Amino acid sequence: MTGPRLDISQVTMRFGDFAALDDVSVSFEPGSVHAVVGQNGAGKTTFARVVCGLYEPTDGAVYLNDKPLAAGDVIAARKQGVDMVHQHFTSPPSMTIAECLAMFSTDSRAFHGRRALEAHWQKAADSLGLGLDVKRRVRDLSVPQRQSLEITRALSGNARVMIFDEPTASIPAADVPALFERIRSLAASGMTVVVVLHKLSEVFAVADTVTVLERGRVTMAQTPVADLTPDIVARHIIGENAAAGEAAETVDGGGVTFTGRAGSTLLQANALKTKSLPNDAALEDVSFEIRQGEIVGIAGVEGNGQRSLVEAIVGLIPSQGSLSLAGEDITGTPVLERRRKGVRAIPFERNLEGVSSTSSLWPNVAISEVMMQRSGIISRRKLRARVTELLTKWNVSYRSIDQPAGQLSGGNVQRAILSRELDTKAVLVLAAQPTRGLDIGAINFVQRSLTEIANRGGAVILVSSDLDELRALSTRILVLRGGKLVAELPPTASLIDIGTEMVGGVHA
Repeated sequence: MTGPRLDISQVTMRFGDFAALDDVSVSFEPGSVHAVVGQNGAGKTTFARVVCGLYEPTDGAVYLNDKPLAAGDVIAARKQGVDMVHQHFTSPPSMTIAECLAMFSTDSRAFHGRRALEAHWQKAADSLGLGLDVKRRVRDLSVPQRQSLEITRALSGNARVMIFDEPTASIPAADVPALFERIRSLAASGMTVVVVLHKLSEVFAVADTVTVLERGRVTMAQTPVADLTPDIVARHIIGENAAAGEAAETVDGGGVTFTGRAGSTLLQANALKTKSLPNDAALEDVSFEIRQGEIVGIAGVEGNGQRSLVEAIVGLIPSQGSLSLAGEDITGTPVLERRRKGVRAIPFERNLEGVSSTSSLWPNVAISEVMMQRSGIISRRKLRARVTELLTKWNVSYRSIDQPAGQLSGGNVQRAILSRELDTKAVLVLAAQPTRGLDIGAINFVQRSLTEIANRGGAVILVSSDLDELRALSTRILVLRGGKLVAELPPTASLIDIGTEMVGGVHA
């Protein structure tokens, strides 16, 4: 079934005095992939949530083939054929796939017994290409499988308009081409597809048109990709001066320069072993050392021990073997003491592990300084002032330091976490996907900050699914496969060489 033309007409979305969207008007035709891009806080996620019925706009309306879409009613919007695949997965982890599909379905029929329910949804899941046993629980799925479930959930409601909010932010880079192929196939079937993206390379890989938002306003509307270059789009996103040198989206294009030299050993890991984590391999006899001034990249297919490695070094999970920091044994040292010694972590899942989304923004950022203080009176006024200073430095877009952290866009949550973790006392930083979901201007800022830590004599362990980022920033790259370190490569290694070690293939 061909999707409808989607018209967003003079939509304004206010939160108090703050206008997340300001008089936005744009139209999207069926049968094409339409990219919506902009910096963090530009209003992209708010835009997507208005279109899918999660938010009722303050002014304006959304139309499907000139018929108004139910405003602020996500169930009614689904019945009208509009659905959204969220940046952060919405399927309850404790449910089975069948239960999840049934809960989100617009199908009101009743099933008598679990067997009938599972049989119905197994047939539906197979027809939509999910390829999984619907008796499995969501929490047991890999990240790409969970995203595939999210798409299947939306399609099971007979969606004719599909919105993807930063769909590449939560999956490994190796799975992006398959995702884009599926998105293009949805558009080719006649659906109206809108994709919120950050990376210019992804925009030009999947989109037919580009719309740019800046501070809640449309600065470029539904322009064909064929008429654009990365340079033109970058200039619309981040401005004429900031875009210089960034359009090709090379991570060192903005002047990320490593000037430090490897000094004495900072971290020594000997025969590390851990128990396996959900969807991640256990470490098996992992040994390595990291010296002052190094940025050591960790490459590997997701689930091969990256999380186990980070959490063992941070102290979140027990490990066998030994760990020493600057010559001091920290094997049994609690997490808090490791932080006091300079260990910092940028977590894999920013919204789940990095912040308390229901708590105010300021204590989410100030908590590190509170934890580090051993005694004495803590000044609330000084903490709030310090948080404001940090958020300004990191260019976090927010309304008030008292607003819940969960109200920030994904990219701004990441910036807030970075403002807390990359402080002047950081000695060893474990950076897990630190630039995932950030705009091109913020990516360069994060990379500069990590490089500065190495240049001042600290060290960084960089876990990233972006192999170009690893090659550009790392002094050397360690490859994890099945919980074991299988290779050490120079940053000049080719993508083919790194990929071959990741999957255990044979070099050409």
